[in-house]
Amino acid sequence: MSVPLKVIFGFHAVGVRMKTAPQSVVELHVDAGRRDVRMRQFMQRAQDSGMRIIPSDGLRLAKLCGSHGHQGVVARVQALLQGHSLDDHLDQLPAGQIPLLLVLDGVTDPHNLGACLRVADGAGAHAVIAPKDHAVGLNATVAKVASGAADTVPYFMVTNLARTLNELKERGIWIIGTSDDAPTSIYQNDLKGPIAWVLGAEGEGMRQLTRKTCDQLVRIPMQGAVESLNVSVASGVCLYESLRQRSGATA
Repeated sequence: MSVPLKVIFGFHAVGVRMKTAPQSVVELHVDAGRRDVRMRQFMQRAQDSGMRIIPSDGLRLAKLCGSHGHQGVVARVQALLQGHSLDDHLDQLPAGQIPLLLVLDGVTDPHNLGACLRVADGAGAHAVIAPKDHAVGLNATVAKVASGAADTVPYFMVTNLARTLNELKERGIWIIGTSDDAPTSIYQNDLKGPIAWVLGAEGEGMRQLTRKTCDQLVRIPMQGAVESLNVSVASGVCLYESLRQRSGATA
């Protein structure tokens, strides 16, 4: 059975794939008109890796990836098959590592998902979880915005999110949701233990069943005029506060 191909684009997304799984890059399309230092260095890396390079114009690149934000770099790659389940992934965490997960309920914008994956990678989260019926998949736009994190952070789409959250509880993972009307601030809680942060989409927030499934709700203090943060920014605040507390930092 042949492995399905997909398209990724942008220097960061393609560069990470070239570094982590160069054998999966079937062909690399580059803007024949770009001769700047960044492109020359990128081309040298590709040539050193023995990749098939196809000079193309901007119009062809845009048609390949469906976007004009390709930066002159588009790759057709084999999809990296996720060979294990969320349970298997958690079972295989190295001894002593405390689970840190990000759960996204209702995030359907690929730009938001890409940014969340990038934040999750930076904070060292072990996985991002989303429901199959209220989420965006890993498409080319997600990969571009994620700047390579779509290849480094496991992304699990589950059939029943509430059931998955309850299964995480059975593992001793504390389920914490964010809500503007929560009684306590994120900074008033002990966040050093195993945690799955649950965030909803902007505007609608978490679905009611997801909210009821959470062990605890906390709020991110808002000092200005805006009422809420973009979901990727909120994800960063939550994940990095866990990271800060775990590291013993005081500021």
